Amino acid sequence: VYVCVRVWVHVELHHQLVAAVESCIHVEAVLSIDEMWCWLPYNLREPQTVEKIGLDIKRAIHDQVGPWINGSVGAAPNKWLAKMASKIRKPDGLLIINHDDLPEILYDLELRDIHGIGRGMELRLHAHGIHDVRALCNATRQQLHTAWGGVEGDRIWFQMRGKEIPEAETIRRSIGHSHVLPPEKRHPNGGLQVLHKLTQKAAQRLRSHGMLTCSYYLSLSYLRGGSWSNEMVLESTDDSLMLARAASHLWKQRPHHAEHLIKVSMVLGQLTHTRNYTPSLFADEDKLEKKSGEKIQALNTSMDKLVQKFGRQSIYLGGAHGALEAAPMRISFSHVPDLDIEKD
Repeated sequence: VYVCVRVWVHVELHHQLVAAVESCIHVEAVLSIDEMWCWLPYNLREPQTVEKIGLDIKRAIHDQVGPWINGSVGAAPNKWLAKMASKIRKPDGLLIINHDDLPEILYDLELRDIHGIGRGMELRLHAHGIHDVRALCNATRQQLHTAWGGVEGDRIWFQMRGKEIPEAETIRRSIGHSHVLPPEKRHPNGGLQVLHKLTQKAAQRLRSHGMLTCSYYLSLSYLRGGSWSNEMVLESTDDSLMLARAASHLWKQRPHHAEHLIKVSMVLGQLTHTRNYTPSLFADEDKLEKKSGEKIQALNTSMDKLVQKFGRQSIYLGGAHGALEAAPMRISFSHVPDLDIEKD
């Protein structure tokens, strides 16, 4: 039996889970739809206290969310090891890693179990003579630096030894959407309609973050292989109309001999916060143009309010009319949808 996923239910449960954990200890950051981390205050780091907090979290999930959802809790000297601890005891465990447990507690894991090691990195480690986690833990810092080809190897070396490595501040640099086209939308008109819907969703997200974009990137993939992409530089904007024009302009430049589309992707790049935006010193101070800009801003604000109150199909630019049911809200690995903005 196939059941269509109800994304909004997943998101609502996600917020219930965050609230359940928050009732036991402050949630420092949400990492994904099913993962979050909490910083332990210094006065709560005794093993018995940590275990009690972990059990309280599991009990809160059971009581506040439901008995059908389990949680794996990990605690360790740093966030990276805490994530590993939660993975070791999935799906319903509690594991506390102390400094004295390192690195032996990791030895029974496979290389691919280590956070940050995928298939490609595993092959690189093999090429450097590292075939299991024991060898990984016993490698020198320089060996891991060389294997990773940079400072990420140093980070792993320190993290496996319980050191807390400060993380660089995450800066949002782009907002994008993509959609694998259903058979009935794999013709040019269908692909363009989907592109306009993706563009309008991205524009609304852009405004919700208080940001402007300076570039529009379009990528097309074809059913029989191959792809095409192009990018357009823009004046700083968050205007749905201007971005829709950019989408149409780039669409006209695509190769017309390859008509069987399979995937449409778009990205708004070179983002900057509206508070950091400085208009050109040489811009023409035309009062009529300024008034027009204010009207466009008011239009976008009004559309956003209507979408939040009545749903995405209540108001939209005409280019997306034939794709209202396409590209529904989805959950990506690192992005939890905002139901007020993204719900269809």
